[in-house]
Amino acid sequence: MISQHQLDQEIQQIIINALKEDIGDGDHSSLACIPFEAEGKAQLLVKDEGIIAGIDIAKKVFHQIDSSLVFEPLINDGKVIKNGDIAFTIYGKHQSILKGERLALNIMQRMSAIATKTNQFVKLLKPYKTQILDTRKTTPGIRALEKLAVKIGGGTNHRYALYDMIMLKDNHIDFAGGITKAIDKTVSYLQNNQLDLKIIVEARDLIEVEEILKSSQHVERILLDNFSYVDTQKAVSLIGNACKTESSGGITPKTAVEFAKCGVDYISSGALTHSIYNLDLSLKAV
Repeated sequence: MISQHQLDQEIQQIIINALKEDIGDGDHSSLACIPFEAEGKAQLLVKDEGIIAGIDIAKKVFHQIDSSLVFEPLINDGKVIKNGDIAFTIYGKHQSILKGERLALNIMQRMSAIATKTNQFVKLLKPYKTQILDTRKTTPGIRALEKLAVKIGGGTNHRYALYDMIMLKDNHIDFAGGITKAIDKTVSYLQNNQLDLKIIVEARDLIEVEEILKSSQHVERILLDNFSYVDTQKAVSLIGNACKTESSGGITPKTAVEFAKCGVDYISSGALTHSIYNLDLSLKAV
């Protein structure tokens, strides 16, 4: 998995790139009418309900612009928020605050929406052993922020990218000439390159589950893709303790509990990051 150091570097680069995109050669709106020396205070006003996420990232955004800005968090990431709450205050030069306003809001609104949706799944799955996972179906360029939001919402991060875990999906299997060949080639590749990566293999039906189990000593998890509840139960029974199990394929909060009842270890949902509505937050002068 990605290290904390790598994650911090990714987030720093996201902020640098986003500020470059937004500010360019200057915030001419502020330069035109706000004196350079003018200072004051603003606060982040919550106008929605959910789970707050991105407080720490907003702080990084403002301090990237101006390290003299005084950022005071009033609510911590992961806490429940309601309309009227104040998430943080920021004091310093007006021009600096205005430079960071939109980026901080964009990040926090999206991260909070992801954390809120994730937490909905987490609450539903609490009576079961099943954990909710994110996927690689993230917005290009800001994966680190979206996966961090999933964690803040109580979810579990799946593999971060193509380099930190092996996942043999349907196309890999078909291109490799079948499940057994795909697994055998993968095991040889990992040995030859001295790589220690977990292997997940996707099954499209119970016959493929049985074939994967023949190589179960090499497989950490079997992905049950688009299985019905009945076939998921059968698959979990077949697999037993040989491998971990994961359900995927259009799973919603309404269906997640039924899959959890089948006994799977994980449920993965791309919707955590690709189908969300930003929470309503606003930065206002005080």
